[in-house]
Amino acid sequence: MLNHYETVFITTPVLSETQVKEAAEKFKNVILANGGVIENEESWGLRKLAYPIQNKTTGFYQLLQFSGEGTLVEKLETAYRRDERVIRFLTFKLDKFALAYAEKRKNKLSNKSEEK
Repeated sequence: MLNHYETVFITTPVLSETQVKEAAEKFKNVILANGGVIENEESWGLRKLAYPIQNKTTGFYQLLQFSGEGTLVEKLETAYRRDERVIRFLTFKLDKFALAYAEKRKNKLSNKSEEK
Protein backbone atom coordinates (compact mmCIF):
# COMPACT_ATOMS: atom_id res chain seq x y z
CA MET A 1 0.00 0.00 0.00
CA LEU A 2 1.22 3.47 -0.84
CA ASN A 3 1.50 6.10 1.86
CA HIS A 4 1.05 9.81 1.26
CA TYR A 5 3.85 12.16 2.34
CA GLU A 6 4.69 15.81 2.33
CA THR A 7 8.26 17.05 2.46
CA VAL A 8 9.52 20.60 2.84
CA PHE A 9 13.17 21.42 2.35
CA ILE A 10 15.05 24.70 2.64
CA THR A 11 18.01 25.45 0.39
CA THR A 12 20.71 27.98 1.09
CA PRO A 13 19.89 31.58 0.04
CA VAL A 14 23.09 32.05 -2.00
CA LEU A 15 21.73 29.90 -4.85
CA SER A 16 20.47 31.33 -8.13
CA GLU A 17 16.93 30.66 -9.37
CA THR A 18 18.30 27.98 -11.71
CA GLN A 19 20.23 26.22 -8.93
CA VAL A 20 17.12 26.13 -6.73
CA LYS A 21 15.14 24.53 -9.59
CA GLU A 22 17.98 22.03 -10.17
CA ALA A 23 17.89 21.03 -6.48
CA ALA A 24 14.10 20.55 -6.60
CA GLU A 25 14.42 18.45 -9.79
CA LYS A 26 17.10 16.30 -8.17
CA PHE A 27 14.84 15.42 -5.23
CA LYS A 28 11.82 14.87 -7.49
CA ASN A 29 13.94 12.42 -9.48
CA VAL A 30 14.91 10.57 -6.27
CA ILE A 31 11.19 10.14 -5.51
CA LEU A 32 10.35 9.03 -9.06
CA ALA A 33 13.35 6.68 -9.35
CA ASN A 34 12.22 4.85 -6.20
CA GLY A 35 8.66 4.26 -7.38
CA GLY A 36 7.05 7.37 -5.90
CA VAL A 37 4.45 9.59 -7.54
CA ILE A 38 4.63 13.40 -7.23
CA GLU A 39 1.15 14.74 -6.47
CA ASN A 40 1.88 18.40 -5.86
CA GLU A 41 4.85 20.74 -5.91
CA GLU A 42 5.08 24.28 -4.56
CA SER A 43 7.92 26.75 -4.54
CA TRP A 44 7.45 29.20 -1.68
CA GLY A 45 10.45 31.28 -2.69
CA LEU A 46 12.92 33.09 -0.48
CA ARG A 47 11.65 33.44 3.09
CA LYS A 48 12.99 34.56 6.42
CA LEU A 49 13.94 31.72 8.77
CA ALA A 50 12.52 31.59 12.31
CA TYR A 51 16.10 31.39 13.61
CA PRO A 52 19.53 31.47 11.97
CA ILE A 53 20.76 28.17 10.49
CA GLN A 54 24.46 27.97 9.58
CA ASN A 55 24.63 31.79 10.00
CA LYS A 56 21.89 32.27 7.38
CA THR A 57 18.65 34.12 8.09
CA THR A 58 16.79 33.31 4.83
CA GLY A 59 16.33 30.29 2.60
CA PHE A 60 14.43 29.01 -0.45
CA TYR A 61 11.48 26.86 0.63
CA GLN A 62 10.19 23.99 -1.53
CA LEU A 63 7.28 21.65 -0.83
CA LEU A 64 6.75 18.27 -2.49
CA GLN A 65 3.68 16.14 -1.87
CA PHE A 66 4.08 12.54 -2.98
CA SER A 67 2.97 8.97 -2.46
CA GLY A 68 5.21 5.95 -2.22
CA GLU A 69 6.54 3.12 -0.08
CA GLY A 70 7.94 3.83 3.40
CA THR A 71 11.48 2.97 2.28
CA LEU A 72 11.35 5.87 -0.18
CA VAL A 73 11.44 8.47 2.64
CA GLU A 74 14.71 7.03 3.93
CA LYS A 75 16.31 7.31 0.48
CA LEU A 76 15.00 10.86 0.01
CA GLU A 77 16.29 12.03 3.40
CA THR A 78 19.68 10.46 2.68
CA ALA A 79 19.78 12.53 -0.54
CA TYR A 80 18.93 15.67 1.49
CA ARG A 81 21.75 14.99 3.96
CA ARG A 82 24.28 14.46 1.16
CA ASP A 83 23.39 17.71 -0.62
CA GLU A 84 25.21 20.73 0.83
CA ARG A 85 22.58 23.08 -0.67
CA VAL A 86 19.91 21.81 1.76
CA ILE A 87 20.05 23.46 5.19
CA ARG A 88 16.85 21.92 6.66
CA PHE A 89 14.20 19.38 5.69
CA LEU A 90 11.12 17.76 7.17
CA THR A 91 9.11 14.85 5.79
CA PHE A 92 5.91 13.60 7.34
CA LYS A 93 3.22 11.05 6.57
CA LEU A 94 -0.23 12.49 5.86
CA ASP A 95 -3.23 10.96 7.60
CA LYS A 96 -6.66 11.13 5.93
CA PHE A 97 -7.41 14.57 7.42
CA ALA A 98 -4.07 16.08 6.38
CA LEU A 99 -4.49 14.53 2.94
CA ALA A 100 -7.94 16.11 2.54
CA TYR A 101 -6.54 19.49 3.63
CA ALA A 102 -3.61 19.17 1.19
CA GLU A 103 -6.01 18.37 -1.67
CA LYS A 104 -8.15 21.40 -0.80
CA ARG A 105 -5.06 23.65 -0.71
CA LYS A 106 -3.80 22.26 -4.02
CA ASN A 107 -7.19 22.89 -5.67
CA LYS A 108 -7.32 26.44 -4.29
CA LEU A 109 -3.81 27.15 -5.65
CA SER A 110 -4.63 25.70 -9.07
CA ASN A 111 -7.80 27.82 -9.22
CA LYS A 112 -5.77 30.96 -8.43
CA SER A 113 -3.22 30.21 -11.14
CA GLU A 114 -6.01 29.62 -13.68
CA GLU A 115 -7.49 33.05 -12.90
CA LYS A 116 -4.22 34.85 -13.69
